Amino acid sequence: MSEQQSRVKPLSAEEVRFDFDLATIERCKRVGSNEVVVGQPRALRSLELGLSIPKSGYNIFVSGDSGSGRHKAVQHTIASMEGDTSSLRDILYVYNFGQPDSPMLLTLDPGDGERLVDELYSFTQDLLCLIAAKEEFLPRAHALVDQLAHSFSFPQQTEYFNGLRSEMTRLSKQIDHLDTEAVKGQALATKYLANLVVNHTHTKRQPLIIEGHPSHTNLFGSIDGKEKHAHLGLHAGSLLAASGGCIVIDAEDLLAEKGLWEALKRYIDANELAIEGGISPRGEIKGSPIRPQMAPLPVKVILIGSEETYDMLSEEDDRFLSLFKISAQFDYQMEKNDLSIAQTIANVLRYREEHALFEVTDSALAELLRYSAWYVESRDHLTTHFSVLYDLLEEAHWWAKSHGVSIIDGPLILTVNDERDYAASISESRINEEIKSGEMIISLSGTRVGVVNGLAVMDRGAVSFGTPTVISCTVAPGSEGIVNIEHEAGLSGEIHDKGLLILEGYLRKHYARNFPLSIYAGIAFEQSYAEVDGDSASSSELYALLSAIGELPIRQDIAVTGSVNQMGMIQPVGGINEKIEGFFRTCVTTGLTGRQGVIIPIQNVRNLILSGEVIAAIEEKRFFIWAIRTIDEGMALLTDRPAGIRNAKGNYSAGNFNHAIEERLKKMHQAVSANRN
Repeated sequence: MSEQQSRVKPLSAEEVRFDFDLATIERCKRVGSNEVVVGQPRALRSLELGLSIPKSGYNIFVSGDSGSGRHKAVQHTIASMEGDTSSLRDILYVYNFGQPDSPMLLTLDPGDGERLVDELYSFTQDLLCLIAAKEEFLPRAHALVDQLAHSFSFPQQTEYFNGLRSEMTRLSKQIDHLDTEAVKGQALATKYLANLVVNHTHTKRQPLIIEGHPSHTNLFGSIDGKEKHAHLGLHAGSLLAASGGCIVIDAEDLLAEKGLWEALKRYIDANELAIEGGISPRGEIKGSPIRPQMAPLPVKVILIGSEETYDMLSEEDDRFLSLFKISAQFDYQMEKNDLSIAQTIANVLRYREEHALFEVTDSALAELLRYSAWYVESRDHLTTHFSVLYDLLEEAHWWAKSHGVSIIDGPLILTVNDERDYAASISESRINEEIKSGEMIISLSGTRVGVVNGLAVMDRGAVSFGTPTVISCTVAPGSEGIVNIEHEAGLSGEIHDKGLLILEGYLRKHYARNFPLSIYAGIAFEQSYAEVDGDSASSSELYALLSAIGELPIRQDIAVTGSVNQMGMIQPVGGINEKIEGFFRTCVTTGLTGRQGVIIPIQNVRNLILSGEVIAAIEEKRFFIWAIRTIDEGMALLTDRPAGIRNAKGNYSAGNFNHAIEERLKKMHQAVSANRN
């Protein structure tokens, strides 16, 4: 096969088209699904493991993107498991007769806490009656204490009831001087009451606390210093309320408040907690005269956060991995098959029913599934972020209602998407108008030496769009190598810097085999004033470099994306649909010529989920997409010249672009050598 015959052909409309057929929709609808959590088998297994192991340190960090169903999955997994309730205890604080500023902790079986509160209230009322009578106070008071002690059995009973008996003895010595009415209004009337801070009387399962607003007070409790008795001013936080069960906390919110993370680690490491007062706004614990006894803390802490937060804590906190031994990582996508399609359809239809939205047709389901694949940039996967599909459905319902329609079909879903694009396209439209007016200097026709139209993705909040960006290169004999002008200007990220170094490696491997590189090359993103990072433009930069070296004119009606390795292999990039559609809209704005198109890595074909407008233009041969494997294939398309192959002597034959490049590099070396001599 000749080189001319092997030149890459543009993709056909059938190759770029991606749809879900109605037969598949109907088949998968019949299958149905009752799964609440979809597409997360690994995360669910990790959750179940972490929840099943009672040992200290097996707390759980649930990582993933917002919208991936992390909270729902945690709640569902806990609800579906037979949780051990043997560690549930009612937690109370009572007056400490030996240390009044250190309220005594009592832990009782569920239900006994409420009963003790009632009994101590009755005891107090009976005691007030005894004080009023003043006759035989001590034996009658001791009898009340004995009766109370007989009704309860808890670890601290001996200490507490002995203290209460001693209190009655002390009180008997003052009985003749106590005024009944005065006593009722004094602290004595509340001194013997119990403060039930955690009540499990009606708890049938392990508690699950969702702490939506983590703070020192909300998590660890508080002390009301205005109470006459310290034990009555204690208030449990959500961490103590979750004792015997689980607490779910947002990791980013937790880390946002100073001192909160350190305090949490301290308590879960010790497996016990003391309610503390005197918390400053900065999270600093000030000295407090009230120091309650420590409460046991058999609790499973579940942090929910991003993968970035998990990585940061793993790297920067030495204790993190010992306290959070289980990592449940939620995936943003799942493999596309009949099961995942059925699960997606079932969740969409369930949401529609729960929120009383208009009927959803099969054609609408097909478009929603197509959007699901587009969202994860893969023909082989669907998103697990069902919230993005629900949002689209809600907007479609609104559009249908506002236009007097009572059904949601495929064309309506497409309309909603078009309206989204229109509302968010101001920045893109401005750029295209600047290109059309000449304010931004970008050529979309003809040829230029050392100039390539690369493709970038611009982000504006939740919206992103593709736009062409001019990459230029100038060369001369020298010893500086490739100079990254963006780096020199402080506008280049580390990954982009690496991409430029790879280009130099490519030159050495492919051309400078028998002589050293003697080149100065300056590469720049023209009219770009923001930081450049990533390596998706490295192939474009290499094309500009090769064009400048070989003095080879490059087609300006073709835009390029793709990274490259030192071997000259093209590697896939992200945002491929935005880049193609963005360049297409730029060409439409300035006028389609019938020759314009985009070069992409062949691996990115599986990511193509393009708009109907682009597909129609491809079908009508007004726009083209070429999928390539190597730099040579790309240069052949951009220069309309063959790459050529080395002969037996290792030389390229004249007439191909590799020969022109190598010969120019030799001349640069000779010029530098001559200057040195």
